[in-house]
This record gives sequence, structure tokens and C-alpha cells, in this order.
Amino acid sequence: MDIKVLGPGCPKCKQTESIIMDALAEAGVAANVEKVTDVMKIAGYGVFGTPAVVIDGEVKIVGKIPKKEDVLSWIKK
Repeated sequence: MDIKVLGPGCPKCKQTESIIMDALAEAGVAANVEKVTDVMKIAGYGVFGTPAVVIDGEVKIVGKIPKKEDVLSWIKK
């Protein structure tokens, strides 16, 4: 699983990454988590609000911090 946290590194982006890491640990799921801070790369996903989360190439949320329950539902297959 490939997870990208899109954002410039603001507090909300860091909180989003923390929630994702907590959810992965809770679910026992291994994933490659990458922070994407380059504005052009972020725009390449069609995202113009941050934070945003992309899982396996699919944009899951834009412009707000996800709830841990939401992240758990996205990573469990």
C-alpha cells in the first residue's frame, strides 16, 4: 500500500500524517507513507487544498484532517 500525505508541512499536514501512522499501527497494516510537499506534485493529483491523502493513487480526502475511523476504513481491504 502506498500512502501520500499532500501538504506544505503545516500543523494540519503533520496531524494528518500522525493520524495515518496511528491507524496503520492499530490495524497492523504495512504501508509506504510519503510526505509530498512540492506544490507542483500536489497539483498533479488535482488537489488544490491541503492537507490531502492519496492511497494507492486514489485521492481520499482534500482540505481537512481525516478522522482515524475514516483512515481505518480506507486501509482495510
